[in-house]
Amino acid sequence: MIIIGIAGGTGSGKTTVVRKIMERLPFGQVGIISQDNYYKDSSHIPMEERQNINFDEPAAFDWDLLIKHIHELKQGKTIQMPTYSYITSSRNAETIPLGPHHVVVIEGILVLSDKRLRDLMDIKVFVDADGDDRLIRVISRDCVERGRTPESVIDRYQKVLKPMHLLHIEPAKRYASIIVPEGGHNEVAINLITDYIKGKLAEQK
Repeated sequence: MIIIGIAGGTGSGKTTVVRKIMERLPFGQVGIISQDNYYKDSSHIPMEERQNINFDEPAAFDWDLLIKHIHELKQGKTIQMPTYSYITSSRNAETIPLGPHHVVVIEGILVLSDKRLRDLMDIKVFVDADGDDRLIRVISRDCVERGRTPESVIDRYQKVLKPMHLLHIEPAKRYASIIVPEGGHNEVAINLITDYIKGKLAEQK
């Protein structure tokens, strides 16, 4: 099993990079784990207080569960991946079964920030993008998918996203095997990553 970590700031184009890698590999060979599904459950916290949770720092994630699940996949087991609701800021009751795949991609803003998780990865990718471009994507996404207003998104970006990006996300770039500028538009970098994966898969046959 090949484990690939894909990190980068919010709105950097990580999801597009993951999608394009999947399109270039045989159907069914790639399993996706979104780090967002591993936010700590906040259902015990009153709803009005959940809005104050900082979701852009390492402490927001259940690292132990994520790492446990990666180990189980490597052992050939099927995991029950949690799901998370941005509307209620809490973990859903539903889980997603995910079995072992030839390639497992772990995607999220901070997947390169924990050494235990990094040590399980064969390839570490950091998707880089200009701050203004990321803000535009975050506004578009959060207003459509998460029911937020442009004003609230910009306020959160200035107070939380930008400071946390500089403090936690950007420094993790130094751990990357490959840095992908321009996000999902960088076809050369995506092809290089895909070719590397294909080569590793061929070695395992």
